[in-house]
Amino acid sequence: MGGRMTQQLTTRPDSGLDRIFRISERGSTLSRELRGGLTTFVAMAYIVMLNPLILGSGTDATGAKLSPEQLTTATAATAGVMTIVMGLVGNAPLALATGLGVNAVVAFTIAPTMTWAEAFGLVVLEGVVIVALAVSGVREKIMNAIPEPLKIALTVGIGLYIALIGLVSAGFVTRVPDAQETTVPVQMGTDGHLSGIPIVVFCVTLLVMMGLMARRTPGAILLGIVAGTVMALVANAALDVAPDEWGTVVPELPAQLVGTPDFGLFGQVDLFGGFAAAGGVAATVFLFTLVLSGFFDAMGTITSVSSQAGLVQGGKVQGMGRILAVDGVAAAAGGLTGAAPNTVFLESAAGVAEGARTGLASVFTGLLFCLTLLVTPLASVVPAQAAAPALVIVGGLMMSQVRLIPWDDPDYVIPAFLTLAVIPFTYMITNGIGAGLIAFAVIKLARGKVREIGWLVGSLAIVFAVYFLVSGLTGV
Repeated sequence: MGGRMTQQLTTRPDSGLDRIFRISERGSTLSRELRGGLTTFVAMAYIVMLNPLILGSGTDATGAKLSPEQLTTATAATAGVMTIVMGLVGNAPLALATGLGVNAVVAFTIAPTMTWAEAFGLVVLEGVVIVALAVSGVREKIMNAIPEPLKIALTVGIGLYIALIGLVSAGFVTRVPDAQETTVPVQMGTDGHLSGIPIVVFCVTLLVMMGLMARRTPGAILLGIVAGTVMALVANAALDVAPDEWGTVVPELPAQLVGTPDFGLFGQVDLFGGFAAAGGVAATVFLFTLVLSGFFDAMGTITSVSSQAGLVQGGKVQGMGRILAVDGVAAAAGGLTGAAPNTVFLESAAGVAEGARTGLASVFTGLLFCLTLLVTPLASVVPAQAAAPALVIVGGLMMSQVRLIPWDDPDYVIPAFLTLAVIPFTYMITNGIGAGLIAFAVIKLARGKVREIGWLVGSLAIVFAVYFLVSGLTGV
């Protein structure tokens, strides 16, 4: 009897949804798909608050900053629409949103050299390139050309970078003023030790988040941000906290919780202006960095989550071509809306763990993201001290891959170390990628292993060498 009931629940096509998404064919049910979609949303909804914090912390070449309300609208809308598209086109339980790490590249590396419109123009071009690479099959060839240890080191370096951004945003780490005439560049707190209510909020929120994750609580990061925000609101109302102690966002309840989405960033794009503003070589390197970060992260995430969902057959992900194409379109969409490149989120694995196997789960996740457009005023409530702990946590999770680097191999130890160390130490991902590739090529040359460099990696190393040389000579 139980067997017959299970058979009915997993194979009976109750509606057109079953035929469209192949629910029963993949051994799932409508309830499992909806539950999985909800779980994925809860696991990654923090990006709606976190992305405005990161992009909102940056300034472009003119000193302009982006509006938190506009960034929240752009983040939620793009994630919602592109996740729905992934569900309908790719039929995979993969949700998309602004990529952590790559948004930091846009905010702190690209935008300072040009206007925001020009920076988002490069993001659109990134998406176009990724779509072209996916359609032509070149994407896989490029991926195979970059040594695996350097790809891992890139992920680790970005993790360290994200964590440092979080610590700086919260005021846990600050810059030592030049007037002190010391060679120590940074310090803890504002004068070598921690003080103030906002720092307490940051530390407690970080500990809460760590505890929730240790207990494997669904939506641990989002719950941590909510708890930290509530704590900040209470502390700011009850205690005498100077507004400038909080930074750019003071935790105060808005006049209304429900508001009209602000689509002011949509369409504010200058496709090719960045090449004139930053210079052809620099803009090309920026574009390459976006493409590199975008498709490598996506490839790894798509493969791992699809494997968990049982969608890998014969070593290949079902519908990989369509999935990669949607991922590229999502990157371009992030530029058009002002949300920064969108990509597949690893948190999709949380929904898969709850039973999601088809694109219906993604459609449901996307609809939930669209609903958050009604509560965009809440974006102005979350202070850095409540959201920054998520950056530290995400950075730590990315750091875990360092164990996969072959530290006993002389061909990779220095290139990998330079890649992961130069990124946070110079506050620029581009520098780390370039340093790692150049070091790899030089070591292979010195050891007489010229053929192992490969023409593509060799070409990239030369491009970065020229970039560093031009930067050193011209100051670009």
